[in-house]
Amino acid sequence: MSSIQEETDVILIGAGVMSATLGSLLKELAPEWNIKVFEKLEKAGEESSNEWNNAGTGHAALCELNYTSEQPDGSIDISKAVKINEQFQISRQFWSYLVNSNLIRNPQDFIMPIPHMSLVQGEKNVTFLKKRFEALSNNPLFEGMEYTEDDEKLKEWIPLAMEGRTSNEPIAATKIDSGTDVNFGALTRTLFDHLKSKNVEFHYKHSVEDLKRTSDGSWELKVKDLHTNKKEYHKAKFVFIGGGGGSLHLLQKSGIPESKQIGGFPVSGLFLVCNNPFVVEQHHAKVYGKAKVGAPPMSVPHLDTRYINNEKSLLFGPFAGFSPKFLKYGSVFDLLTSIKPNNVLTMLAAGAKEMSLTKYLIQQVMLSHEKRMEELREFIPNAKNDDWEIVVAGQRVQVIKDTEKGKGTLQFGTEVVSAEDGSIAALLGASPGASTAVNVMLEVLEKCFPEHMIGWEGKIKEMIPSYGESLVENRELFREIHKHTDETLGLCEKEPVYS
Repeated sequence: MSSIQEETDVILIGAGVMSATLGSLLKELAPEWNIKVFEKLEKAGEESSNEWNNAGTGHAALCELNYTSEQPDGSIDISKAVKINEQFQISRQFWSYLVNSNLIRNPQDFIMPIPHMSLVQGEKNVTFLKKRFEALSNNPLFEGMEYTEDDEKLKEWIPLAMEGRTSNEPIAATKIDSGTDVNFGALTRTLFDHLKSKNVEFHYKHSVEDLKRTSDGSWELKVKDLHTNKKEYHKAKFVFIGGGGGSLHLLQKSGIPESKQIGGFPVSGLFLVCNNPFVVEQHHAKVYGKAKVGAPPMSVPHLDTRYINNEKSLLFGPFAGFSPKFLKYGSVFDLLTSIKPNNVLTMLAAGAKEMSLTKYLIQQVMLSHEKRMEELREFIPNAKNDDWEIVVAGQRVQVIKDTEKGKGTLQFGTEVVSAEDGSIAALLGASPGASTAVNVMLEVLEKCFPEHMIGWEGKIKEMIPSYGESLVENRELFREIHKHTDETLGLCEKEPVYS
C-alpha cells in the first residue's frame, strides 16, 4: 500500500550533523518553512556523526600536519590551515549563538577544551615542525602556540608519551591550549532535540529508495517505512542529501548533470581504545604525528583524549581497513552499485593512479594486534597490550572526480554538489567534515537559495558575527569573537597567550 504525502518545503535525508546544522540554520532564517527529516536507522547521529565513528577533533589545523605542506623552496604553505581554522570559528560562533539564545543548553555535553599538539621525530621532521610553527605563529588564528625540543618540557606536556622513550632521534612538539574535543554525536542529538521543539517532522526507520523531478520543479521521494514495509511518497521544493557515504547513491539517482563523472572509494577506520583508567589519566591532549612516507592523508596517527558519555577516554589511530560498504550499516554491494556508465572511466583512472593507496590498505588490513601496538609504542613506548582493544569506527567515502589534475582524482576533503537551479544538494567527502559543518551549510544556502541571501544576511550576521569577513585580516575581531565563544561554550580552561 502506498500513500501520497502533501508537499513540504524542505526534506533532509540523513539524521547526521550536517542535516542537523542545515535544519537549525533554516529554522532561524525561515521559521515558517516546514521541514521533514528521513533517517533509515532508529535514531539520530548513528553513522559518521556518532562519537565512536570519528576522531572527535575540533579540526582547526592547530595540530594536523597534513593541512600545512612544505613547498619546493622549503617554505611552508599555511593557506589550507588558515581556511580550515576560519571555518571552525564559524561553527563555534553558531553554537555560541544557539547557547546564548537558550535554543540549546549544556555545551559541555558536546564540546570540551583540550590542548592540541603536534609531535614529530627525526631531524627532517623536527626542521619541518619548527618552520611550520614559525609560519603559523605570525598568524592571529594560531596565537598562543608553543614549540619545544626540550625533553623536560615534553615530559611536562606529554608524560605518558615520554616515559620509557630511549630513542636518540631528535624530537619536537608544538602545543596550543585553545584546541577542543567535540562529541559530534551528542551535538547532533542536541540540535535535533532543538528542531523537534520547532515542529520539524522526523521519520526514523525510513529509507529513501529513489527520488525524481516532477513537472512543477519539486522533488518526489520514494520512501520505505522499515517498520511496516509500506512505500510512501513525499514531495519537497528543496532536498538536502546528508546521508554520509550513502549520499553518492542518492545523488546519482537524482540524475542531475552535476552528479555525473563522480565516484567514491570507501575506507573504514579502526582505533585502539585504552580501558585502563590509570593510563587514561596520564594523558591530556590530542597529539597528532606525521603520516609515514607513501601513506594517504587520512592515515595521520594521533593519540587523543576524548570525552564520551561523560567519561574521559584515550584513543589511538586511525588504522585503515577496507569494506565495500559506503556506510557502517550499509550493504556489501555499495561500491559495486555506485559504478555507472558515466563514472566507470573515472573510477578506472583512479584505480590506476592510486596503486599506493591500494597497497597501503592491504597492509593495514593485514595488521595484527601486535603490529598495531608497535605503531602505538611510537607514541607510548611503555604501552601494554592488555590495556588496549580495537574498536571499529565509521566508513568514509573519498570522492573521486575528474579535475584539472586529471581524470579519476581522489579528493581528500568535504564538498557540496548541487543542481544548477538549487533545488537539490548533496554533501560528499570526509575530513574536516563535521568541524566545518556550519560553513559548509552556509555554502549550501548560498548555492541553493541565492534569492533569499540578501534578506537573510542580517540574521546570519547576528548568528555568525564574522560572516563575510576575514578573521585572519582582522586580529581584533578574531580576539573578540574567540573570547566570546570561549566564555559561552565553557572553553576558558586557560587564558590564551597573545603575542
